[in-house]
Amino acid sequence: MPELPETETIARALDARVRGTTITAAIVARADILREATAPAFTAQVTGARIDRCWRRAKCVVLDLSSGDRIVVTPRFTGGLFVDARPQRAAGEGARTAITGEDPTADYTALTLMLDDGRPLRYRDVRRLGTVALMDPDRFAAWDARIGPEPLDADLTAHAFSVSIRASRRAIKTVLMDQRVVAGVGNIYANEALWAARVAPSRAGARVTYAEGAAILGELRRLLTASIAAGGTTFRDYRDPAGNRGSFAGQLQVYGRAEAPCLRCGTPIATHHRLERRATFWCRECQR
Repeated sequence: MPELPETETIARALDARVRGTTITAAIVARADILREATAPAFTAQVTGARIDRCWRRAKCVVLDLSSGDRIVVTPRFTGGLFVDARPQRAAGEGARTAITGEDPTADYTALTLMLDDGRPLRYRDVRRLGTVALMDPDRFAAWDARIGPEPLDADLTAHAFSVSIRASRRAIKTVLMDQRVVAGVGNIYANEALWAARVAPSRAGARVTYAEGAAILGELRRLLTASIAAGGTTFRDYRDPAGNRGSFAGQLQVYGRAEAPCLRCGTPIATHHRLERRATFWCRECQR
């Protein structure tokens, strides 16, 4: 599932490509991806609206519309937003997407927003596990209020972060992945931050010291910033709006390295799936 760096990369790329364009039509090919609105209502409400801004909240991409509504896209495992580099040619001329070189009718497109410059903005999702929600201002405010602080927000202090994680008796890795505690952190970066901070992923949040909490936040910020600079982490499906893969996988220190020697001490990296049924990787020697 795309985490903070991946969705931040998507949002920045979209903002550069579609900010200021107007939606002239919406084509809903797979209505099961929609939330908060039916296909006819979605089409009616977004058509004619200008895209004023694209940004990220937690693991979601948000499109601010001139109408005051927002389109909130949650890509999950196989969803992606793609925009053509050039206006789409007329049907019958062998039109192909500038991104994939494939026939757009066969590329798992669930939703297409046609823009006033002739380009299509597509939401594609192979397994259709992601969602696209249309929210009015009140609905968006309620949704946003349920999400925790952003880890890269300067207003999040090390003390406040430590207090929030120490309030839980759950495993610290599970706490870090709770979007109500801190936004946008998923399995990859939770594993990496805990290894870098030398904290065992199964240790209860309440047993993490204030100093260790500060170290975890510092490592999260370092890792997330570096991953954004690398365009995120791609293992299989994730691509940015231009179809590019993220390159941060080459910088991962512990995630996916089961039985490989720890890069600090040489101890074989351990793994299990007991926390949230997600793969956990850690060093038994370095992380206590």
